[in-house]
Amino acid sequence: MVFAIFWALITIMPLVLTLMSSFKTNEEIFGNMFSLPEKLLVSNYIKAFVDAKMGRSILNSFILASCTSIIVVIIAILASYVLARKTYFFIKPIYMLFILGIMIPVHTTLISISRLASSLNGLNQYWFLILVYATFQLPQAVFLMTGYIKTISKELDEAAIIDGFGTMAVIFRIILPISSPIIATVSIITFMYAYSELIFSIILLTDVNKYPISRALMFFIGERTTKMGPLFASIMLAIGPMLLFYIILHEKIQKGMSEGSVKG
Repeated sequence: MVFAIFWALITIMPLVLTLMSSFKTNEEIFGNMFSLPEKLLVSNYIKAFVDAKMGRSILNSFILASCTSIIVVIIAILASYVLARKTYFFIKPIYMLFILGIMIPVHTTLISISRLASSLNGLNQYWFLILVYATFQLPQAVFLMTGYIKTISKELDEAAIIDGFGTMAVIFRIILPISSPIIATVSIITFMYAYSELIFSIILLTDVNKYPISRALMFFIGERTTKMGPLFASIMLAIGPMLLFYIILHEKIQKGMSEGSVKG
């Protein structure tokens, strides 16, 4: 119990400090970050919305993350069903390729992806960035979903086929509803990655109106000084939707992670 309280304090403290700092001046933050703000500077939030265009950036990130999550979930559930249920000779090698995909350092592909973007006119295009995000999130999604589907009795599939269901009907009418915990897990993991990713957005996006949150946060960082108050305000605005999303779905996420890795 004592350890749980201690761990909760360690986890919550950065969020509390960020919230307090979002209402402070640079002098207050550098002077004593742990003190309460002398005056609530709501102007920091106004600067975040107006100067850094955080409202637009949050919407951009939400679009990128939502589209990426949808693509990953649809492809992963289809691939995972085949990998978990079929016995073709090439199933195991393909599964191992997905596992190897988890081990690839994402940012080692920066040069090749930037060249590919140039050749396909993918610079400043959301569709290309979404495909990049989906590609790197798919291996982990397939790993988790395959392990989860293996825990579902094959008798359900057989009964559905006897009733006249085709493969797609079995997947979307039988497997999909049962797999809601692992789908929630994959969705959140993918969403969080695409929502906050920075490196690829720096390389592939140069249009200010298309900047996601990670790029917008860099607005207040200058060569000689950093406007810490508006920066912390921007961080609070950025993490708000994700924090709410996680609080609502955290039980399904934990259940999906524990069950999806059993036979993965």
